[in-house]
Amino acid sequence: MACEIKYRPQHLLLHRSFPITITIPTSAPTLALYITSPWPFFSPASSPFPVSLHQNKTSHRSYLALSPRSENSEMASHIVGYPRMGPKRELKFALESFWDGKSSAEDLQKVASDLRSAIWKQMTDADIKYIPSNTFAYYDQVLDTTAMLGAVPPRYGWKGGEIGFDVYFSMARGNASVPAMEMTKWFDTNYHYIVPELGPDVKFTYASHKAVNEYNEAKQLGVETVPVLIGPVSYLLLSKPAKGVEKTFSLLSLLDKILPVYKEVVSELKGAGASLIQFDEPTLVMDLDTHQLQAFTEAYSELESSFSGLNVIIETYFADVPAEAYKTLTSLKGVTGYGFDFVRGTKTLDLIKAEFPKGKYLFAGVVDGRNIWANDLAASLCTLEELEGIVGKDKLVVSTSCSLLHTAVDLANESKLDKEIKSWLAFAAQKVLEVNVLAKALAGQKDEAFFSANADAQASRRSSPRVTNQAVQKAAAGLKVSDHRRATNVSARLDAQQKKLNLPILPTTTIGSFPQTVELRRVRREYKANKISEEEYIKSIKEEINKVVKFQEELNIDVLVHGEPERNDMVEYFGEQLSGFAFTANGWVQSYGSRCVKPPIIYGDVSRPKPMTVFWSSTAQSMTSRPMKGMLTGPVTILNWSFVRNDQPRFETCYQIALAIKDEVEDLEKAGINVIQIDEAALREGLPLRKSEHDFYLNWAVHSFRITNCGVQDTTQIHTHMCYSNFNDIIHSIIDMDADVITIENSRSDEKLLSVFREGVKYGAGIGPGVYDIHSPRIPSLEEIADRINKMLAVLETNILWVNPDCGLKTRKYAEVKPALQNMVEAVKLLRTQLAK
Repeated sequence: MACEIKYRPQHLLLHRSFPITITIPTSAPTLALYITSPWPFFSPASSPFPVSLHQNKTSHRSYLALSPRSENSEMASHIVGYPRMGPKRELKFALESFWDGKSSAEDLQKVASDLRSAIWKQMTDADIKYIPSNTFAYYDQVLDTTAMLGAVPPRYGWKGGEIGFDVYFSMARGNASVPAMEMTKWFDTNYHYIVPELGPDVKFTYASHKAVNEYNEAKQLGVETVPVLIGPVSYLLLSKPAKGVEKTFSLLSLLDKILPVYKEVVSELKGAGASLIQFDEPTLVMDLDTHQLQAFTEAYSELESSFSGLNVIIETYFADVPAEAYKTLTSLKGVTGYGFDFVRGTKTLDLIKAEFPKGKYLFAGVVDGRNIWANDLAASLCTLEELEGIVGKDKLVVSTSCSLLHTAVDLANESKLDKEIKSWLAFAAQKVLEVNVLAKALAGQKDEAFFSANADAQASRRSSPRVTNQAVQKAAAGLKVSDHRRATNVSARLDAQQKKLNLPILPTTTIGSFPQTVELRRVRREYKANKISEEEYIKSIKEEINKVVKFQEELNIDVLVHGEPERNDMVEYFGEQLSGFAFTANGWVQSYGSRCVKPPIIYGDVSRPKPMTVFWSSTAQSMTSRPMKGMLTGPVTILNWSFVRNDQPRFETCYQIALAIKDEVEDLEKAGINVIQIDEAALREGLPLRKSEHDFYLNWAVHSFRITNCGVQDTTQIHTHMCYSNFNDIIHSIIDMDADVITIENSRSDEKLLSVFREGVKYGAGIGPGVYDIHSPRIPSLEEIADRINKMLAVLETNILWVNPDCGLKTRKYAEVKPALQNMVEAVKLLRTQLAK
C-alpha cells in the first residue's frame, strides 16, 4: 500500500506541510520512521494509518510509529459540539470583566483562544476523528449566524464591515439607547438563543468570518476540525418576522437571499483546507409541513455545486426525525452523511432499518449530550452493531446525541460528590472518552477494563438503597386518582383575597430575587466553608432582607419579596434541602450569555425532610405590614432544570417533587404568609417538540402544579411566574393551572404574549405581563413603561392587571434596579390617576 503522510512543524512562522511518501504492505509490522528537523515539534496532519509520535527536543529528532491496518478497523468518532464556558467558567468571568470595562477586547479574545485550544487538544488526545470547530460562541451560536449573515436589525446602527463586539453584544444585551433582541429557549433545553429578526428588506452580506478563522486557528495548532454551521433552513425557521410584518411575512421567502452567503462561507472553508463541514438542521425533528420540507430540498440543491470536493454532514438532534422529514433528509443532494439522536430519538432506528441510502455515512448519537449519567456501554454497543449491519462498518461513526453544551464540563473537577454517585456519572470530558471507547470497541479494540467498570457502575446504581423510598413511591402513585383542584373558582377566590389584602388597582410587585452583591456572595461562601458561624450568617442575611424590604417600601411597591439573599440558585437551593438530590461543586452549564446554572442531580426518590423557606419568609413578613410573598420553585421547573434520573418516567419524579412543595406551601400558609409564589419558569421548556406528545406532557405538568396548592384557603393568593418562552400556544394549559395570579415575561419578546388576548382568549385570573427586560442593563423610561401598561389595558381588564418586571433581578446591579423600579412605580401612579378620572 502506497501511503503519503504529511507533517507540519508546529512553528508560528512556518505553515507548509512536508509530504513523505512511503510504501508499506498492510500486513507489515509496525514501522519506525525517524525524521531529523530544525523544528522538533511535529504533528501528523493526515495518515491512513494510526500514528504514534514521540519527540526528543534535545536532539531535534521525531520518532513516528505507524501500524498498518485495514480500513475496516478504523475508529470513527465524532463530537457534535462542546461546552464553551470552560471548566472553571473562565469565559463567564472574562465576559463580565469586559462588559464592566475592567478588561480589554484582547484580554477576552485571549481567554477564548485558550479555551478553544484546550478543547481541541482534549479531543485530539482522546483520538476523536471528527473534532468540531465554530461551536464556540461569545454569547450564542444563533447570534453568531446572524452576524455571519450580516442580518443586524437597523436599530443597532451597523454600517457594514466585519461585525465587532460593540454590535454583537448590543444585539445580545441591548445598550443605553436600544433594547436587546428577543431571547427564547433553544428547543426544549434550558439554553437560550437570540432570536433573529428578519423582514423583507433585510440585506444579507458575509459579515463575520468567525467559522473560517476558528478553522484556521485549529489548523495552525495541528488539529484538523469539522467546521459547524447552523443550516440555512433551520436558521430561518428559528427566526421571527420583523416588527410590522409579523402576520404577513414568510421567513422562508428569504432562502434565496441567504444561500449566496452560505456559498461564500463554504468556499472560504474549502479554500482553507476543510474537507468535512457539519450543517446543524435540528428543526428537522419538529412537525414540518410540505412547504417547509421542500425548503430543505431547494436549499441543498442550490448549495450542491459549492459542496464539490467536500464531505457534508447534516446533523439533527433532540428527538426522532419524522418519516417525511427522514425521506427529505436522506434525499438531499450533495450530502455525505446524516447525524441522528439515538437517545431521545429511538424511533429513527426503525426508519434506518427500513431504508438507508447506500454509500452514505451514519453519525450515530448514542452518547447522551443532555444528561450526566454514564453511558450504558454494553447497550450502546449493541445498538451500534445493529446499525453497522445496516450501513456497513466503514460508514458508521460513533457520536454524541447532540452538542455537549447542555451538560457539565468535567467530572474530574468534582470533589463534592461521593464516590458511589460519582461512579454513575459522566460529564462532557468523560462523554468524549465514552465516544472513543465505543468507537474502539466497534473497530475490534474493546477496552475490557473500561467496559467492566462501566457495567459495575450500572449495576451499583440499579441496586443502591439510596435510590428507592417505598413510602414516597406509594404516595406518588396515589396522586393519579384525583385532579387536585381548589374547591372554589378563581373569581370567588380573588374577591376573598382582595378583602384580606386590600390592594390598589394595578398592584405592583417584583418577581422574587434582588441583586446579589459581592458581599452577599462572600457571606454565603464563607458560611458554606465554615468560616463564619450560623449565628453570624443568619444575622447577615436578616440585615440584607431588611435592606431589601425597606428599599421596596421606599419605592412604594405593593406586594413585597424578601430578595432571596440566602439562595444561590432557584432550583439548587431547594434541591439541597430535599432527599434524592446530589450536588456538584463545578457542574456549571450555560443558560445564556455569561449566565451559568449548576443543575442538581436527581438520583433517587424525592421527599422533604423539613421546612425549607418558612423561617426566612416569616422573618421578612415580620419586617413589614405589606403582603410578603413566600417564594418557591415549582415541581416542573425543578424537574426541567435538573439532571433527572433516567430509570423511571419523568412524570413520576415530578409528582414526588410536587408532594414535597405541597408540604412547604401549607407550612407557609400556617406561618401567616398570605401570598405564595410557585415559579414555573420552565413549564413551557419541557414541552415535547412534537405536537402528538404535547397533551400527555401538559396534563401531568399542570397536574403537578395544582397538587402543590390544592389544599390552601381561598384567602391565600397563589402566584406563579413564567419566562422566556413562547407561551401563546399553551395559554389554555396555563389557564388550567388555576393560579390566582400569573406574572409572565412579555417585554423582551416584544409583547408577543398580548397577541393571544387580542385574539379573544379570556383570562379571568390576575396577570402581570412584564413591563421591562431585566436581562439588559438598559433602564426603561417612565413613558416607555406607561406605554406598555396602556397596551396591556387595551386587552386586559383593569381589575386583573398586575405590574412587574419580566423576571427576577438577581443578575442586575442596584444602580440599574433602583431607577428602573422607580420608573415602574411612577408609571403606575400616573395611570392610576388617569384611570380615577
